[in-house]
Amino acid sequence: MKETIRQTILSLGADVCGFAAADCFIGAPEGFAPSDVWKACKTVIALGIALPKGLLEAPGDLIYGWFNSQSAAMADRLTLQAARAIEAAYPAKAMPIPCDAPYEAWDAATQTGKGILSMRHAAIACGLGQPGKSGLLLNPRYGNRLTIGVLLTDMPLPSDEPCESICIPGCHLCVASCPAHAIQPDGTVRQQLCRPNTFGQNTKGFATVKCNRCRTVCPVRYGKQSAE
Repeated sequence: MKETIRQTILSLGADVCGFAAADCFIGAPEGFAPSDVWKACKTVIALGIALPKGLLEAPGDLIYGWFNSQSAAMADRLTLQAARAIEAAYPAKAMPIPCDAPYEAWDAATQTGKGILSMRHAAIACGLGQPGKSGLLLNPRYGNRLTIGVLLTDMPLPSDEPCESICIPGCHLCVASCPAHAIQPDGTVRQQLCRPNTFGQNTKGFATVKCNRCRTVCPVRYGKQSAE
């Protein structure tokens, strides 16, 4: 059953898909575990959509930002389709979770927002990657280019194995290259430093991404093979 669901989700357009029992979310922020969102949840399903490698070399502030936001919309569309497919095929319920916005948890003082569910914790629990020193998820095949989508289901399904870590020991390029000095040694990011340096608008009013250095300097940004 699990492999059938995985293949269905991959056929919808996801690049990777993983599964984790809802009680595997050790270390998730308090109040943001699957059972906090939906008490009936038994299994979390995470999918990933890889940004094209070329986007990490896009000039200016518009191109990367636009398609990064489009990948979030694509992840939401896929989780909605996957939830519908699961409910059509099995006597089960499935709940798609927004990849990014909307969310309610916002700390204005630290400029820190929390999604309805932690996408990074979900991806780690489902075996899609491990965090790098920048805090970005690193996947062996797709590097730091995955946008994560999540859906919850009340079907109990076995968890996938944890993913290997591809973060290079002794490498601190992301920390050293951050122009806002936002990345901390423990992998946390001071959002009050990162956000003003990263997000903006052009004169036409379109949203821009002015900085993605933590992605572009990473030696494994394109995956494990890029550092070998």
